[in-house]
Amino acid sequence: MPMTRRFATFAVAVSFAAVLGGCATSTANLSRATVGAYQETIDLAGRLSVNYQKDGRRESLNGNFTWAQRPAAIDVALVSPLGQTVATINVTPGTATLVQAGQAPRTASDIDGLSQQALGWPLPVSGLRDWLQGYATDGQGQRFSASPANSNVVTKDGWRLRFMSWHDENAPQPKPRVISAERAAVGDIQELAIRIVIDPAA
Repeated sequence: MPMTRRFATFAVAVSFAAVLGGCATSTANLSRATVGAYQETIDLAGRLSVNYQKDGRRESLNGNFTWAQRPAAIDVALVSPLGQTVATINVTPGTATLVQAGQAPRTASDIDGLSQQALGWPLPVSGLRDWLQGYATDGQGQRFSASPANSNVVTKDGWRLRFMSWHDENAPQPKPRVISAERAAVGDIQELAIRIVIDPAA
């Protein structure tokens, strides 16, 4: 084989090996990455996209949200794309309060049921407390910790979660960026799908 051809063949082989090595390193990084320790105090903001079927009709909505979590309380604000506050939610142990513009506050023990009654669809605040940080309780009641290499789970209460993308994916402790949550049915709601996009930390 001519020298030039042998050199070209060698160069291609080296390049191919380098690509494979890079893939292996990337895969290794993803397999080692895990979400950070759970935090009782966090402040997040982002966007929501909700799609569902009710009474044979397809419904969809989009908006923004803020999430302020403390050890004994969660405060959520839902904001329209035009910047108007649609609802505020306060959850403390045993009590949930939802306020919509121009309406009297509504109070119940279960925020998921209360939000479905007031908004027309259930906002799973109890689940989001975990999901926004990359955690969930799986179908066997075990604690699930999401990662780029292990990003799907069905929760104990029937949500199909996919952690679709991450902030700092290659970091040792990446944070969820896009989360998809789906359920076949919740009460009179069918095919409920919620897409959550979390803004980078300020």
